[in-house]
This record gives sequence, C-alpha cells and structure tokens, in this order.
Amino acid sequence: MGSATTHALATTTAELKTAHVSDLEVARELFTAAREIADSAQLSGALSSWGAPGAARAQVMRTVFAGFGETSRQLLAAAAAERWSSVEDLVSGIEELAIRAAAMAATGTDLEGELFQFSRAVGGNAELELALGSRLGDASAKGALVSTLLSGRASEATTLIVSELVQQPRERRVRSLLGRALKIVADQRGSTVATVRVANALDAAQQGRLAAALGAKYGSDVTLNVVVDPTVLGGVRVEIGDDAIDATVSSRINDLRQRLAG
Repeated sequence: MGSATTHALATTTAELKTAHVSDLEVARELFTAAREIADSAQLSGALSSWGAPGAARAQVMRTVFAGFGETSRQLLAAAAAERWSSVEDLVSGIEELAIRAAAMAATGTDLEGELFQFSRAVGGNAELELALGSRLGDASAKGALVSTLLSGRASEATTLIVSELVQQPRERRVRSLLGRALKIVADQRGSTVATVRVANALDAAQQGRLAAALGAKYGSDVTLNVVVDPTVLGGVRVEIGDDAIDATVSSRINDLRQRLAG
C-alpha cells in the first residue's frame, strides 16, 4: 500500500466515524459504487486524474451517484477528493468503507464469527470454492448462491458482505477476500481476531480466560475463532496478526525430533 493510499484510507475512515449509518443501505450503495467504478473505464479515468483538483473529482462522484443517499454521497465525495496511489486502491478503499459501514449497522450480530465460519466452509469444500472463485462464473449467480447458502444461517450484513465480495474478486482468492473482511470488521469494532487451533473444543469459560489473557497481552479486545484440529494433539496454537503462539504437543514433539536429529 503506497503512502498516498495509506493517508487517503485513514482520512476516509475518519469521515465514516462521523457519518450517520443506521442501516445497511449505506453499505449497499458503497459496494455498488465500488463495482461501477471498477467496471467503467471512463469513470475510473475521471476519478484517477490526480492532476485535477480534489473538489472536481468529488463533484464527479456526487454527480454520477446522485441517486444515492446523502451519507453515501458524502463518503464517496470524500474518497474521491483524496489522492490514492492508484484507481484500484480507490476502489478497494470504497469497498473497505462498505464493509465498515455494514459492521456499524449490524450492531449485536456476530459478523466476525459468521465470516469466519463461512470462510472455513469454503476452505473445506473445493467445489464451493471453485464455484465462488472461478473467473468464468457469472457474478450475479455467485451472489445468488451465497444468499441461498447463508439464508437463515447468517445475518443480513454477513450475507451482503460475502455476496458483494464474491461478485467483485478482482484477481483475489475467496478466502483472502473473507479474511480481509473479517479483519476490517474486527478493526471497526475495536477488536483483534485470533485464530485458535486446539485438539478439542473449548468451553465458554476456557474461551473467556484465553480471550482475556490475549487482550491483556495485545491491549485490545480479542475475538476468538476456534478451530478444532486433531493434528495439534494437545495444547493450543494461537495466530493473531503476524504473531503465532504455538504451545501444542505436536510442536514440542517436532522440536524434540529436530534436536535428536541434530
């Protein structure tokens, strides 16, 4: 991510904090805008004319999306007024705003858990991953498939995020899309996501103690995504951000083998 994009993303994210987001309509409109910008060479060109004044680019955005609500138009204009490293980064930035807006609207829902579970389902089903990730598949059909799969199983916000992302992969793998969305949602809610691998499921008390310990270590609320994996044999492996804390029996056995072999 270039320095221009880093600054632009921080500015537009700050703009979202003061915006009025009471339902999923803002997220829907932002996703729509990201898709239309990505699909239109003419619009992309107008919004990537970095030599033009930011106010002019903002006006282009307001004019093109005049039918949107005021909050969406305000956010899109703010994004267009910034200088991004590339138009692809602008589209990605608007997509991130959409995910954050969905997280803001879906208070009281376990978006992180639902996104994680769907990512696990995709990872465990090669046929499903191919259906959602194929470049040859019809975009609207992918969105409809997600809606069918998540109907009655996940919140409206999760369904919106996943269906929109699979329709606009832009050379990204499905699980990467979902992983990014999960991190954005957690960040929007002021928490950090930790993937915990254990041999046997943890009860609520165990999860609470582990989350509290990780929260104290990392200085933020921690959301646990627990994966039961018999290959760990015992103990726990925690992946959080770029860190990996491996206290599993299998890792100790491997260490011992290496020492004996050495």
